[in-house]
Amino acid sequence: MTAYEKLVASDIRKSPDKQLIEQIRQRYPTEKEIDRILTKKMTLRSGPGFISIPIGDLAADVQKLIEQNVGYPVKLANTKWLPGGASKLQMMFDLHWHGPGKTGGEIMVTPLVLRMEPPASVTESSRRREFQVFQAVAGIVPVPTTYWMDPDGDFLPHPAIVYGFARGVAKPSKDANKVSGLGQNYGPELRKKLAPQFVALLANIHNIDVSTLTGLKDFEFPVAGSNAAVIKQVNYCRRLWEEDRLEEEPMLEIAYQWLIKNAPPIDHVSLVHGDYRSGNFLFDEASGEITAWLDWEGAVLGDRHRDLTYATLYTFQHLDDDGKTPLASGMMSEEEMFKAYERASGLSVDPARIIYYGVFNRYLATVLSLGASARAAYGGKTHQDVLLNYVAGIGYPILADLREYFEKVVV
Repeated sequence: MTAYEKLVASDIRKSPDKQLIEQIRQRYPTEKEIDRILTKKMTLRSGPGFISIPIGDLAADVQKLIEQNVGYPVKLANTKWLPGGASKLQMMFDLHWHGPGKTGGEIMVTPLVLRMEPPASVTESSRRREFQVFQAVAGIVPVPTTYWMDPDGDFLPHPAIVYGFARGVAKPSKDANKVSGLGQNYGPELRKKLAPQFVALLANIHNIDVSTLTGLKDFEFPVAGSNAAVIKQVNYCRRLWEEDRLEEEPMLEIAYQWLIKNAPPIDHVSLVHGDYRSGNFLFDEASGEITAWLDWEGAVLGDRHRDLTYATLYTFQHLDDDGKTPLASGMMSEEEMFKAYERASGLSVDPARIIYYGVFNRYLATVLSLGASARAAYGGKTHQDVLLNYVAGIGYPILADLREYFEKVVV
């Protein structure tokens, strides 16, 4: 029997039964909406893989969704697939309609984007939460305008949201051959323009008064001084690994136990982007202006240090021109970033929490690459199987980074 045949024969997660699903749910409790999404993922796992959807059929479904919401006939034109991203299917189109809140009058044309789940992806997430957080940060950071959602796939093949098309690029033209965000090199001139915005926008996000975010109905609000929310977020990572992994990895169990035992109480509850890094924003290459922050699907309410350490992960670094200094997300050194953040936000950067979330984010990145990405590609559940196989491959350097960091700061 080949190694692959042994893997298939022993893979209890490929077609999980109700007992296994419930065991995992009970062992690693997390937020209610996240639990719903992950349980649904496991329930549907034994179903069909990714099936290519004709763009004309998808456009017809989107038209029905929009007409149901606006109450009159609309027209979609110039439909085309939007490339980029490792998790969601995206279609761009021009909507001919009367505009927000109108049922008659002059016809206007609005460029829009459909963002829809495939059967499985590197990040299983809630379209409700994503839609809600886009609305919560509008006017505070540049984000596309949200219009409609189909959170349960009532109109579309899979759950989806519709939002406005945002101008800009995710990669500089001189460094466009890389997977977006992975070691992205913006160059010294563009970096000077982007780096201050990168830090200032993060400060804006973390300084939002979360008590005003009444629209985040599918989020759980942590209590300052408690670590209960932190433990749920660690359990989310551990649950993903338990559900998705193709093979055992002892280092992840060691890291999990340490993260649970040492979970710090949250000193200041912030909205956390969850994937704040190079590659997840659009910018105008000529002016250097950041035009939109994207990929909010991993947003949570929690500790600001989670975003700070995520932006500095090895995967998103490259060396400065001196060949020695790692630039976090291609922007600036970690030390410079933390100092700039303190100035911009008025919030402190706690070295102990930096260590904790440094382990947390390396743990999460390993789970998403060696677990979720590998599982989605292995099961034939995604339109991005080639990319996710690549992501699974770089999971081993990410795992090595976790081990080395853990030995450095913990052991």
